[in-house]
Amino acid sequence: MYTEKQKRGHGAYFYIVNNVRQGGRWKKVRIYLGKDLTKKEIEKRMKAKKSELTAKVNEAKMQSDPLFGLISEDQKKRLNQIKESYLKNKPKVTNSVYENYYEHFVTEFTYDTNAIEGSTITLQETGMILFDKVVPKGKTLREISEVQNHKDAFDYMLSYKGDINRAFVLKLHKLLMHNILWKHSGRFRDIQVYVRGASFTPPPPGEVQKQFKHLMLWYRSNKKKYHPVVIAAYFHHVFESIHPFRDGNGRVGRLLLNFTLRKSGLPMINIKSRERATYYATLEAGNKSDLRPMTNMIIKYLEETRAGGI
Repeated sequence: MYTEKQKRGHGAYFYIVNNVRQGGRWKKVRIYLGKDLTKKEIEKRMKAKKSELTAKVNEAKMQSDPLFGLISEDQKKRLNQIKESYLKNKPKVTNSVYENYYEHFVTEFTYDTNAIEGSTITLQETGMILFDKVVPKGKTLREISEVQNHKDAFDYMLSYKGDINRAFVLKLHKLLMHNILWKHSGRFRDIQVYVRGASFTPPPPGEVQKQFKHLMLWYRSNKKKYHPVVIAAYFHHVFESIHPFRDGNGRVGRLLLNFTLRKSGLPMINIKSRERATYYATLEAGNKSDLRPMTNMIIKYLEETRAGGI
């Protein structure tokens, strides 16, 4: 944002300006400040006109790129408040409060993400497996492993200091599926897969690595361009569309969704298994080039989250 002075006749006309990229070219977005202004008058009117310029810039961006219009200004304000509160309170959390919230969140997140995929292990049983080391009767070895493995992958995600890349994604999958898919854990799929009830077919195995590479290029190029919630929604949708693994795609995808939010300074969310139909509907809308339902779902969960500092 800067001021521009235009001389016409005997007068000097002042504008507040911002540059917006449209179709590979830069466009100037201007708001008129006044004629023959002093330095103090310019500064005063710039402050008064800043919000008007922001709205005009956003309108220009939306015309060239629909991703800029996914989140309203009111939603952005609420998300900023959530972020400020989360980052402000995070350092104040004591070890005992942290441990308590950690156990609560990991238990619920592990239960719900597995239940979305069809696990029959209950919320209470999930907590028993993770923190009491008690194995419930009548459950398969696979379901028990899914619970234990998810916590291992979650803990690794929390400890990881880098950014999303191929090695990180493969490591998450290996931890999640290491004694379930065996030699196929931590590897991109080599077979065709299908998503039950979806209106699309994931790419053939020969296209998986190429499409994943394109997703990573998009992420690196745009992670600072769009709002973090838009980045999280877009990445999650495309990742699930690629379906890069034989199994475990949803669980890895939801771990990456939380990693993206947390890295941007927002709290993590837990998509409830009881709202599985709504979640699937947001993915289906994304297949029809509409990411707004997914961004709205993420915002809804962020507004409901009472972050405990993890």
